[in-house]
Amino acid sequence: MAAVGDHGSPDSYRSPLASRYASPEMCFVFSDRYKFRTWRQLWLWLAEAEQTLGLPITDEQIQEMKSNLDNIDFKMAAEEEKRLRHDVMAHVHTFGHCCPKAAGIIHLGATSCYVGDNTDLIILRNALDLLLPKACTADHSGETLLSLDSGSLHGSPELEACPG
Repeated sequence: MAAVGDHGSPDSYRSPLASRYASPEMCFVFSDRYKFRTWRQLWLWLAEAEQTLGLPITDEQIQEMKSNLDNIDFKMAAEEEKRLRHDVMAHVHTFGHCCPKAAGIIHLGATSCYVGDNTDLIILRNALDLLLPKACTADHSGETLLSLDSGSLHGSPELEACPG
């Protein structure tokens, strides 16, 4: 995993605020690597479901996708996106390049929202999984972990439900 605020790495979320306030784990959850790896996982799950429904998808294609979930060529994806002017299709082509037998079934029948919206939900859920335990253990005597402005989340139902 890249260092916090490593703005040149696909392993870390790029923001001037991330280097000051975000943990390495949170930066990774919002990173390009995590996002595009999640897209690939969603395409794998889609292909597995379609195979179960009887579409002509082979075990070999499924295995090829599984073997390349982490094999992301960010340079190629950037070049494809520049050429195609479409982020999802750029990554479909990039994934298909390292999975030639599965290239024709990646994203089969899906819309861009399938990967975009579901990935956003997965990222937010995983970010909350990192954040909520810290919020629930925050010192409630004055200093707060979650201070949004001059107020805080003290008194909110979310924090009142926290043990301690």
